[in-house]
Amino acid sequence: RLFHQYHKTFAALNFSDYEAISRCEQEVPEYFNFASDVLDKWSQIEKRRMGPSNPALWWINEKGDETKWSFEELAFLSQKVANVLSGPCGLQRGDRVLVILPRIPEWWLLNVACMRTGVVIIPGTTQLTAQDICYRLLASKAKCIITTDVLALAVDSVASKCQFLKTKLIVSESSRAEWLNFSDLL
Repeated sequence: RLFHQYHKTFAALNFSDYEAISRCEQEVPEYFNFASDVLDKWSQIEKRRMGPSNPALWWINEKGDETKWSFEELAFLSQKVANVLSGPCGLQRGDRVLVILPRIPEWWLLNVACMRTGVVIIPGTTQLTAQDICYRLLASKAKCIITTDVLALAVDSVASKCQFLKTKLIVSESSRAEWLNFSDLL
């Protein structure tokens, strides 16, 4: 089936690998990590120029501003974000982080970085209220929350009730007391 007029730019689907796995003819890794097993491989292919140089992420906001990252750039940036999570944020494999962001490029970086580090990401909609955020923080025992200026006030109003919450990371141009700034750390 053709979904796009420029269908020739996409690789043909090959289901033989899936069939080989179901027949146990192909080795399935014991530990699979999308960031290292897929994204980093595409990054290596891109570096060797063995594959097309299509963007890994191409984001455009309502004003027309765009962010376009290659696989190599996405891999590199997600490694930097993984370092932020495991360094200043103090997160380790199995820790939980509540991420309440609109679908901006940082949202994608945080998803891949969590996969890299083994941190459990709990995505939340930007429509959450302070009570909703408090419930999710308590139920999940999240050690970190990542959000924007819009919800930072709501988080601050309930943070004292959430004994497991250790780190607050804000994705913003400006600073906020008791919050780490994502851009500064990156």
